[in-house]
Amino acid sequence: MSAPQIIQWVLIAGICVTSVLSVYFSFKSRRAAGYRDKGAAAAKMNVSMGFMLLLIAFIQMFLFTASSIRVVVGAVFMLLGLFNIFAGLRSLSAFRGIKD
Repeated sequence: MSAPQIIQWVLIAGICVTSVLSVYFSFKSRRAAGYRDKGAAAAKMNVSMGFMLLLIAFIQMFLFTASSIRVVVGAVFMLLGLFNIFAGLRSLSAFRGIKD
């Protein structure tokens, strides 16, 4: 296998892992009883979705032939991913500070 194929498989595996984590934290946040647990799980879901969007952006921008549409879509996914990570980490720190 060549280096781009290895990178592609690592990114695809990362997307699969982060999407499973997003679904897990989504179910966990909906089934949580307390306000703190519900918010912390939703924040972790945002972080997982942010990393998933970043990995999708990396695949779009670096592993295929460059076209302007592909670069724009990759940049949008990258910005959304970074925003989700930032918002999720900020929310997670806020919910960890709340006492039950």
